[in-house]
Amino acid sequence: MKLDANALRYMSSDEFRVLTAVEMGSKNHEVVPTSMIAHISQLRHGGSHKIVGELAKRSLIGRVQNASYDGYRLTYGGYDYLALKTFVKRGSVYSVGNQIGVGKESDIYLVADEEGHQHVLKLQRLGRMSFRTIKSKRDYLQKRKSASWMYMSRLAAMKEFAFMKVLHEHGFPVPEPIDYSRHCVVMELIDAFPLRQIDVVGDPGKLYNDLMAMIVKLAQYGLIHGDFNEFNILIKNNGDPVLIDFPQMVSIDHANAEFYFNRDVECIRTFFRRRFGYESKLYPRLSVDVNREFSLDVQVAASGFSKKMQDELESYQEEVQQDEQGQETTDDESDGPSDDEDSIPKDMTEEEENEARLLNLRLGNTEPEGFDADSSDNESNDDDGQDGDSVSSMANDIGSDGGSLERLDNRDYKAHRDTSATDQEPSSSKPKKKLTKEDVIKEKVSRGLRSKSNKQQTRQLTRRNLTKGRDKRRNQDIVKSASGGTGGIFD
Repeated sequence: MKLDANALRYMSSDEFRVLTAVEMGSKNHEVVPTSMIAHISQLRHGGSHKIVGELAKRSLIGRVQNASYDGYRLTYGGYDYLALKTFVKRGSVYSVGNQIGVGKESDIYLVADEEGHQHVLKLQRLGRMSFRTIKSKRDYLQKRKSASWMYMSRLAAMKEFAFMKVLHEHGFPVPEPIDYSRHCVVMELIDAFPLRQIDVVGDPGKLYNDLMAMIVKLAQYGLIHGDFNEFNILIKNNGDPVLIDFPQMVSIDHANAEFYFNRDVECIRTFFRRRFGYESKLYPRLSVDVNREFSLDVQVAASGFSKKMQDELESYQEEVQQDEQGQETTDDESDGPSDDEDSIPKDMTEEEENEARLLNLRLGNTEPEGFDADSSDNESNDDDGQDGDSVSSMANDIGSDGGSLERLDNRDYKAHRDTSATDQEPSSSKPKKKLTKEDVIKEKVSRGLRSKSNKQQTRQLTRRNLTKGRDKRRNQDIVKSASGGTGGIFD
């Protein structure tokens, strides 16, 4: 969902009160009942019902269809407004600018504070790309309490702010964290370009060494990035790298720490080999090159992001990766090539196989003239070769009785069989008749007459549709004027 902050300045305190009531009710209800919204907001004279309708028009809350009771759920738009309202009260955000980036599960906007200093606002959007696959297969409300996509987004923002704050305090090249609320993080604006947009580097070896040293230094401080690639690395004008995006960061005490460490190293090696043509035989390993010196993971846990939250977020990320891998395998299986002969069931009788092959012959799916059917069939089974001979003899009988078979323009056949023009011509007993000058003229005249008749028919259909539409609109005007009480027949 795109952030539209235009209506934020015109919202009243009562509207934010009702929106906060929907958020509070979402902790225990997927669909918050209308009576509960009115009870939590505690507005006089039933004012919450009118405000709920106005919020629904702005798509800040959504009404669930076919629900067993009347209720609403909080949307990402309403969640954005609540976070922005908190930032405005704290003075972190005063104005919202353009969108400067979009990720698989986040949106990046340019914001400014009251003094005019520009910052970056990152809104987590977990579940946007994988909602249809994971949400339909696994019910998070049965597995965890108060689990939803917004809850996961809030955990991701909390984790990113905690790791970013610890890394910035210890001198790592990361943006300075400013503030966070719910699923949003405000951070420093870095004047740099993503590594994926850079085609030429003055010294690829130096940049490669800097990135590998950063991976090792993170591990020595007890952390592994988990998504260390060209999309999450910014390069300044002087060539210094800056690391961003920390929701997947884990501790080196993690069960799969070595796997994540090796994956980060391999991502950088693969990118440098493909983009810059640079490949080094030297690369770090977790068990050899890393000696733990500090425990930043313990500091992050002490800052409020508990181990329980970490486990919940990691389980979500693993489920997303497994679902994406399963979806890729199913797409590969569905996109696999299939020949015409594979479409014939293996348990068919000889008569059914002959009929199927004759149907392919009539449709033009014949083998090229240079193709030896017996040799290919004998490789799999000798009986299949006899069937091919019987089919070819039956085809010849049909050709002798009813004339030569007309070959259709089968594009699939031409795509899969790269044959020459001479091989694609069907073998016929009678040679083709040469077209004379008179035949060519007759063909042109008949083609012109056909196109002329088609144009005339198209004009007639267009006039008929316009007449019908005009009559329909006239009847609608009559009904409207009559219902308005102008003396019509319906008064």
